[in-house]
Amino acid sequence: MNLEILTPEKILFSDEVFGIQLPGVTGLFEILDRHAPLISALKSGRIKVLKDKNNHAAFFEIQSGFVEVISNKVTVLVEGASLIETK
Repeated sequence: MNLEILTPEKILFSDEVFGIQLPGVTGLFEILDRHAPLISALKSGRIKVLKDKNNHAAFFEIQSGFVEVISNKVTVLVEGASLIETK
């Protein structure tokens, strides 16, 4: 599935990924390949991007925003974000 993490200033991340864990306003949730269409609000917190099945991951600290899932493409729109760590 394709993931894009966007801020008003730039594209922070754009690549094919295995899955993503997000801080929803009512708690953490995960999106995997071929997820049903979805739009959800996000609160400030940490995003975990699973790059492949071998647990290679990247972590981003985000401010509030939204996520949209359509046709196996995930778009995360946030007020601000920064890369914290890559494994």
